[in-house]
This record gives sequence, structure tokens and C-alpha cells, in this order.
Amino acid sequence: MFIIVGLGNPGEQYLKTFHNMGYIAVGDAANLLGAKFKKRECDSLVAEAHINGEKVILAKPLTYMNNSGVAVKQLLAKYKATPQQLAIIYDDYDLPKGSIRIRPCGSAGTHNGMRSVIAETGTQDFARIRIGIRDAAVDVPLINYVLSNVREEDYALFAAACTKAAQAAAELAKGEPCERVMTSFNG
Repeated sequence: MFIIVGLGNPGEQYLKTFHNMGYIAVGDAANLLGAKFKKRECDSLVAEAHINGEKVILAKPLTYMNNSGVAVKQLLAKYKATPQQLAIIYDDYDLPKGSIRIRPCGSAGTHNGMRSVIAETGTQDFARIRIGIRDAAVDVPLINYVLSNVREEDYALFAAACTKAAQAAAELAKGEPCERVMTSFNG
């Protein structure tokens, strides 16, 4: 059993925003694993895949970013999974745009969605796959930036980052140690 959650906001208006990198990446992971988002449960859109006979749940919380932890807590309870069987994919303003950083645990940093996940689950001990979104050339308040649309000239860069994050999530779901996945994908 493994759960991959991509953080984001539901709704057409958020589809191409920086804050939806997690949604996009978990969608890429579902495509990679041959899964489709068909059901709604645990305040999430959910897809199911299997790797080597083990169930993999992929989820897009519908709780909006700042309450993502509510859905994550429900998913862990429903599937009787531990935090060590969880990976969260999300945007991170603290990393340069297009970069990927994987960690086995850690703080929420400046991310409200991760603050919610940590508060609701009561732990920081789960894998996280961060997609860098900071553009040093853009100087706007953080809340405006994360909810703005990705610029067309950056689509290819972020599409590649989301694909890479999806591949890293699939490796974690296969049981690869986080340290090995970090070595392969961080940068």
C-alpha cells in the first residue's frame, strides 16, 4: 500500500496556477501507472493503481490548499496506511522554478497546505516531493504569485518538472528507498 497525494485547488480557475503543480504531477503519476481519477472519497478525487501486486492510491484533495490535511488524514485512515506509506507532491516557492527536491521528512516551510497536512496527521515523517516555482525576476506578494497562472514561456519547464516529480513518486511507490530516489531526482 502506498498513497501519493498531489496538493492543489479544485476548479477551472486554478488549473494552470503555480499552486496546482501537485495536482498536475499526481495526474502525470496516474498516467504513468495507468490509473484514472474515477471516484470521489475522503474529500478527494482518487485513482487506484497496482505495482507488483500492491495497491497505490493517487489523490487530489478537494478541500482547497489550506485544508489539504483533512483529506490526507482521511485517506490514511481509510486505507490503514502509515505516514511512511505516503508521499506528498506540492509547489514550493523556496526552490527555483523547475527544480525538484525530495525529502523523507521535514517542516512545512512557507507552504500552508503542508502546514495543514502536518497539523492533521500529527507528523512530519512522510516523503515530500517539492516542485520549485520561485522566479527571481518576478516581484509580487507570495499569495498573488502562487495563485497566478504559469507563464506560457515556462510551460515546458514546469511540465518537465511535474513529469520528473511523477516518476519520483512512482519510484517511492515501488518501494525504492527515499535516499536512492533523492539521489536520482534531486536537482
